[in-house]
Amino acid sequence: MNETASDTDVNSESKFEAGKAHAKQAAEEIRAAAEEKAAQLRSVAESKASEYRATAEAKAQEYKAKAGETYEQVRNRAHTLQEEGEAYVRENPLRGVLTALGVGFILGLLIRR
Repeated sequence: MNETASDTDVNSESKFEAGKAHAKQAAEEIRAAAEEKAAQLRSVAESKASEYRATAEAKAQEYKAKAGETYEQVRNRAHTLQEEGEAYVRENPLRGVLTALGVGFILGLLIRR
């Protein structure tokens, strides 16, 4: 009976060791699969981030160009208005001086209040 109990103990221990080894191998496989998935997700995230960055940079350049065009148009319009005002004052000096005095007087009254 002693030998049978001993054989059973040895057999149980070897089954336990085999189960332990199998569990360890399964855990390593799961860890490796998880690391692979994490690497894939990281790669996809980096790709998307790069794509979004490129899109944002393109939009920024587009808006910068549009702002530059608008600035240039406003600058040209202001220059044209200045030239037209100067030409008007040259053609009508008395009217220009009286208009400037009137505007100055009205602004002075508004600022005092």
